[in-house]
Amino acid sequence: MEQVCLRRIHNENSQDIESYMAHDGYAALRKALTEMTPSAVHDEVRAANMGGRGGAGFPTAMKWNFLVGARGEPKYVLCNFDESEPGTFSNRVIGEEDPHLLVEGCLLAAYATGCSIIFIYIRGEYFLAYERVKHAIEQAYERGLIGKNILGTDFSVELYLRRGAGAYIVGEETAIMNSLEGKRGYPRARPPFPANEGLFGKPTLINNVETLSNLSDIVLNGGERWSNLGVNEGSGLNVYCVSGHVERPGVYELPMGTTARELIYEHAGGVWQGRTLKAWKPGGASSAILPADMIDLVLDFKPVQAAGTILGTAGVIVMDDHSCVVDAAIRDATFFEEESCGFCFPCRDGTRVLRMLVERVRHGVAAPDTIDLIEHASTDMMGASFCGLGQFAPWPVVSTVRNFRQEYDAHIIEKVCPAGVCPMDGTEPNEHVDRRTLQEMLVAQKGGVLA
Repeated sequence: MEQVCLRRIHNENSQDIESYMAHDGYAALRKALTEMTPSAVHDEVRAANMGGRGGAGFPTAMKWNFLVGARGEPKYVLCNFDESEPGTFSNRVIGEEDPHLLVEGCLLAAYATGCSIIFIYIRGEYFLAYERVKHAIEQAYERGLIGKNILGTDFSVELYLRRGAGAYIVGEETAIMNSLEGKRGYPRARPPFPANEGLFGKPTLINNVETLSNLSDIVLNGGERWSNLGVNEGSGLNVYCVSGHVERPGVYELPMGTTARELIYEHAGGVWQGRTLKAWKPGGASSAILPADMIDLVLDFKPVQAAGTILGTAGVIVMDDHSCVVDAAIRDATFFEEESCGFCFPCRDGTRVLRMLVERVRHGVAAPDTIDLIEHASTDMMGASFCGLGQFAPWPVVSTVRNFRQEYDAHIIEKVCPAGVCPMDGTEPNEHVDRRTLQEMLVAQKGGVLA
């Protein structure tokens, strides 16, 4: 099966420039600079019909359009390498095993959009990927592939690598700009959008690692060919991360539009230890959970959205029949509470409310109307939070309620965890909050006054 982003990762010394150039490395850059205009490169990306692989799926060529017409110098390419979504690790594999693929993609994006400065912002915890991308940049400078008059042409660009401090929020495209400018990683209001007023107030193109890593193949072999690699109306290939209760967790580069059944059962070896599938997530921790009978869902942006969840970063998480959805929900709720930046109170307080409500369910002390409270808190957060963190943080909790209501009823009414996972010890969680306090926090989210 054909691959693009992962095709070199098993080569000997795949992270070294000699190995990369022995397998068509930087051939696309040479072709672009010596045979193509920037607009011709842009045309190939348009023909590829690629949605950004960072999670939103926004058309890459359209995003580039905004920058081409923007006023201001210099213009920046900002590679978002702050991969922090639990269940997602495709960028890490590319950075560790084929860093020159990313460097070449950054250079192609800069050439096509008229940018003269590139920043790669990498997640702080990715130590090995940081070292290998850093080495790749040094090698590319030594070979004259970065810097002034690249390959003897008029194209010049500088590339800088910056390391984050490990905050989930800076994966958001405006928060990452604040962090890069030395400010606290809070999100910014939009408009203005980054293409008009981005990094240091200048036009900025922000693309994800996987998006940029597909560019060399698109330029070298044509956008239309790349687009036709997809199936079921999908465009191109996608790197799916599979984790959880499967026999072979890992990364799989498959056609966009592959079904979840094919990914989980044919490539990832199926549910581990001969057990049966109970639930799965298509797009990392922030995506809504889906029941086993939706296993034939096509993994592409629109079909997954129509199913009530998101493809996101294609981090597929599998849960077997021994799992408890309440236990799964408390893990996600705890993560988002810890990662909320606190900039807006619907997210800051809402993530805490959700975690505490699920905690009470898990210990068998939840009141009968707890499900209503979870629904209300989730609706308020999704509608009132400032950025995507707070808007998507309720999904992993409220989707377990909606798709597995009978399990919540068992915990709340029958005081039993059907999977035998939750403590159900009848004790209040360590952080005691009485019902009036919970109601006060919910009312505060709405900006109202408790009666």
